[in-house]
Amino acid sequence: MKIILFGATGMIGQGALRAALADPEVSEVLTVGRSAPTATHAKLTFLEHIDFTDFSSAIPRFAGYDACLFCLGVSSAGMGEEEYTRITYGYTLAAAEAMFKANPKMVFEYISGQSTDATEKGRVMWARVKGRTENALQRVGFERVYNLRPGYIQPLDGIVAKTPGYRAAYAIGGWLFPLWKLLFGEKILTTRSLGEAMVQLAKTGAPKPVLEAAEINALWRAAQPG
Repeated sequence: MKIILFGATGMIGQGALRAALADPEVSEVLTVGRSAPTATHAKLTFLEHIDFTDFSSAIPRFAGYDACLFCLGVSSAGMGEEEYTRITYGYTLAAAEAMFKANPKMVFEYISGQSTDATEKGRVMWARVKGRTENALQRVGFERVYNLRPGYIQPLDGIVAKTPGYRAAYAIGGWLFPLWKLLFGEKILTTRSLGEAMVQLAKTGAPKPVLEAAEINALWRAAQPG
């Protein structure tokens, strides 16, 4: 299996990259972005791309890949709806449409968020925009699109959140992770479990296009040996 990964330098993307590189069934990982990940591996290739509103020049490079793990995203904190939409909706659809032209049979996985508003009409701005993005991805034409809606994600394996506010929150409250896991169980994910679940999903698929945290955890367990 050959995988394209967006957002490989972010917290979620780092977990997905680790999982993809460690999986023996994954033969190649192409990361796309403005900066290369710090990881090095024989399977890993980096494609520098500056303009995330237009991926037409990268279409030939996207050909022949089996799945895209789209982990690119920003926090909506302090951001207006127009700018948040330009990044969250615009970048995602620009990449998806280019990849569909290169390979319509590709699996496309999008990291959305818990409480995303599929009606696109709710009061919460980020949830509306995420819902609009999910809905638009279903119309691109891929045979399989999966929208993953994680909630709390605990970084592991030395991974650190890029967003300063999240980084501070993890530094202050990360030691409470065992308690969160005890209280909320299947609603809690880690960068490791989410990354491994994404690779598993690319390989096996799922019966529905929207996956909540408990269903992501179930995929992760299915990927564990034994």
